[in-house]
Amino acid sequence: MAVKTFRRENQANGNFNGGEILEKKPIGFPQDGGSLRPYSNLFYWAHAWAPKNDSIIGLHPHRGFEICSFVLKGEIEHYDTLLDKWITLKEGDVQVIKAGKGISHSEKLKKGSEIFQIWFDPNLHESLYEEAIYSDFKSENFLVKKEDGKEIKIISDVNNQIHLKSKSIEIYQHSFSKGFYDHSINQDRFHSIFIHSGTLKINDETYNPGDFLIVDTEISLSLEIISDTEVFEIISLIDLPYKTYAEMHNIN
Repeated sequence: MAVKTFRRENQANGNFNGGEILEKKPIGFPQDGGSLRPYSNLFYWAHAWAPKNDSIIGLHPHRGFEICSFVLKGEIEHYDTLLDKWITLKEGDVQVIKAGKGISHSEKLKKGSEIFQIWFDPNLHESLYEEAIYSDFKSENFLVKKEDGKEIKIISDVNNQIHLKSKSIEIYQHSFSKGFYDHSINQDRFHSIFIHSGTLKINDETYNPGDFLIVDTEISLSLEIISDTEVFEIISLIDLPYKTYAEMHNIN
């Protein structure tokens, strides 16, 4: 079975402001020291949280990439040089910054909040020459499907609801009740899976919160849900029609 496992304890660490914001990085920067490098059009994936205080990540620049923030818990505030104002994002909301020619932004994580920040590579040969764009999407506007003990929040499927230019990205949040499930896998795609809460088993291997999996070349996964579990999943192409930043700069 083509399942690659990256345990929470083996992922790269990060922090801001003396530990006011903490990070675990399933896909870190090369200097972060984690075991996983960029693949497909996923360049960077950080799970960040503010355990004790509100805390601000100061103004910093981006170019080219699509910088996406997913609010998992609590709320954050965002400022960028395009809108020139602070915007509040709450649990379940999604923010997309198409950095284009360049944009600077700052984020404030409220005490107890959690986010994913994920960078997608939309083909930098094109995006570096485009104007920056900011968009946010409210949680209540995403479709939620309920069936047979599970709930699927569709953030972006083949209809590309969050308007990414990065090729063929699908994003889902799954909530499973205790039980057994078959989870479909597309054979020409990577399925990148983050266990946000709960415990599950795949082939007698136990996975806990913070564990990260990459699955490909399978028809389905047989999941045993030990306790109510939330899973965040991104589906992306194995073979892209363009060279990524990581490929151009030999980041592997």
